[in-house]
Amino acid sequence: MITDVFKLRPRYGEVDQMGYVYHANYVSYCHQARNELLRKLGLDEITLDDNNVILPVISFDIIYKKPAHYDELITIKTTIKELPKVRFNFEFEIRNEQNTLLSKAKSTVVFANSKSRLPVSTPSFVAHKLIREFENITA
Repeated sequence: MITDVFKLRPRYGEVDQMGYVYHANYVSYCHQARNELLRKLGLDEITLDDNNVILPVISFDIIYKKPAHYDELITIKTTIKELPKVRFNFEFEIRNEQNTLLSKAKSTVVFANSKSRLPVSTPSFVAHKLIREFENITA
């Protein structure tokens, strides 16, 4: 299992009239957290693009528990539980400064060729990095 933590403070324009973070912004936050985890693994969007790989989202499920507020430090824990084949699954937990669970989400992306737009198996350069990371965790 691979995990990472990403922190951010919701900006004023991301809250609604009630002072809560607007629900659609959680999708963006999870996307940022996913990208930061991949960046730390050496799989940033530029590297993927240079290898003609895109990661279109095919599903995103979220459960809202409690609202986040403007300028409140929130932590997004991103988890990869298994090595991907074609589908690549991510799980997220969003918590506030008091460690209260605000929401949980799951996102699935697929590996696709950026030119043909067709799904592909996990590219070998991605698989090698992920396998190495999973091995480091179990070692």
